[in-house]
Amino acid sequence: MTTLVLIAACTAPTPKPLNDPHEASNRRTHEANRKVDRALVRPAAGAYGNVLPAPVRQGVGNFASNLNLPGVIVNNLLQLNIDGAVKNSWRFVINTTIGVGGIFDPSSSIELYEDSSDFGETLHVWGVGEGEYVELPFIGPSTQRDTVGMVVDVFTNPLTFGAPTPERYMGPVVKGLSKLGDRYTYSSTVDAILYDSADSYAQARLLYLQSRRFQLGQEQATEDQGEDGYDDYYAD
Repeated sequence: MTTLVLIAACTAPTPKPLNDPHEASNRRTHEANRKVDRALVRPAAGAYGNVLPAPVRQGVGNFASNLNLPGVIVNNLLQLNIDGAVKNSWRFVINTTIGVGGIFDPSSSIELYEDSSDFGETLHVWGVGEGEYVELPFIGPSTQRDTVGMVVDVFTNPLTFGAPTPERYMGPVVKGLSKLGDRYTYSSTVDAILYDSADSYAQARLLYLQSRRFQLGQEQATEDQGEDGYDDYYAD
């Protein structure tokens, strides 16, 4: 525990504005992802959104979010974020019981919102740098640190390995449906980035890094580089 306390106390490094040494291969993966989205994901999301009414889609999203909470609590604890762990534990108990397994979200009605986290953030808290930017097949923008985090998150959620065989596959299925719901809900924004941008790769990269760094509290890291902080690095 002492070692964990010392690691968690480390100051996370300030990220470089851009670290994309494999841009050529990343762009090829990005183009493949666009083709998959155009041919499969976007039509499937449209069918999903048009067939199921909004309350049903919301219930699926709530259920997927609730299934993810045990893993979030593990990361809260790894970051020594005890307040977040307690808050998320109560949220999980309330939504699992009163919310019928998480289909409904009574916790939000009493302003008990999720203190979201993941293992990528845990690595950041422990002082691990974000590493190189990568575009992952079927997933999209990421960094080396967040890619490792996504893999570890599969195993830090007790529901992944604690449920019996048929039920353990429920999580991935529900999460996949939830992602389709998100793709439908934000279709205009996603389409604008992927199909209306002059350079969809640079636009997606910019938005991902800005959003992720803001989420991790690093939005001040590029203040001295101009109003945007990234523009010069993405210019052709």
